[in-house]
Amino acid sequence: MIRVLLADDQALVRAGFRALLDAQPDITVVGEAADGQAALDLAAQQRPDIVLMDIRMPGMDGLEATRRIADDERLKDTRVIVLTTFELDEYVFTAIRDGAAGFLVKDTEPADLIKAVRVVAAGEALLSPGVTRRLISEYASRSRPLPRPSHLLESLTEREREIVALVALGLSNEEIAGRLVVSPLTAKTHVSRAMIKLGARDRAQLVVLAYESGLVRPGWAD
Repeated sequence: MIRVLLADDQALVRAGFRALLDAQPDITVVGEAADGQAALDLAAQQRPDIVLMDIRMPGMDGLEATRRIADDERLKDTRVIVLTTFELDEYVFTAIRDGAAGFLVKDTEPADLIKAVRVVAAGEALLSPGVTRRLISEYASRSRPLPRPSHLLESLTEREREIVALVALGLSNEEIAGRLVVSPLTAKTHVSRAMIKLGARDRAQLVVLAYESGLVRPGWAD
């Protein structure tokens, strides 16, 4: 059973998400929070698999709550999906860099919301990879004055660098396997090793590292 925590300051949004998710046989909503601090407290109590986190909330916002969840060793198995009103929201990049597994726009189709929860719970990260890629391309050079030094990538093999670049372009393990003529399991193994070497929490942070290190540059996906 996938356990979900809802964090949004709009009661109607939470009620709609709860009704939709609780109707699924493999998903249950374990709590609701109207601000970031409440979300953090509930996450510590409930240890959910997924937190659907609104970015803009009173008091502690969703960005700070996401950062604290990602930094909490007790919540290492909890994944945050940030919710935003606009696809190209500059705060989404910050949230992904600070630990969010991906994002959804609030008016996403119900089937897509359910699929997103299942995908992230299964260990994948980037939702709507094309949109996420454009977002990161747009804001990667703005969010930090200086990129991370490229020597962070020195621990990677040439094949791992190649695969991280393909992850950053939004390709799934299956698509990477097809591009490099290897098995999906081999592609997944390379991705996992790269994450361990770079200290990345998930695929989303691999994308951020790829852009901030200069391995992939904004505009490459165009």
